[in-house]
Amino acid sequence: MLVKASAKFIRLSPSRLREVMNCIRGKNVTEAQGILLNISKRAKGYIQKVLTSAIANAKARGFNSGELCISKITADSGPIWKRFKAAAFGRAAKIRKRTSHILIELDLKSKEL
Repeated sequence: MLVKASAKFIRLSPSRLREVMNCIRGKNVTEAQGILLNISKRAKGYIQKVLTSAIANAKARGFNSGELCISKITADSGPIWKRFKAAAFGRAAKIRKRTSHILIELDLKSKEL
């Protein structure tokens, strides 16, 4: 782990974020950005922002973005906002609005591959 970037309290469920994250896990940074351009999911925007932040952190430390790859990318669940809506027969149905925390760690490409 050379550099990391994170975003917290994202208003999207972790499972929806993980769908997109599985496409770019372990890839080169420039390749991951190209993959994200072609994905049409809402999670793409959040992940792109965190990835560009991690690249900026790496450049600030003096690393070239061409030699970096995504070593770790996770979407953990954040606090769940609980709401209620009216249901049949005078009852209330619980609505759980899920939030998530994104973490991206970049590392140098391994030479063995």
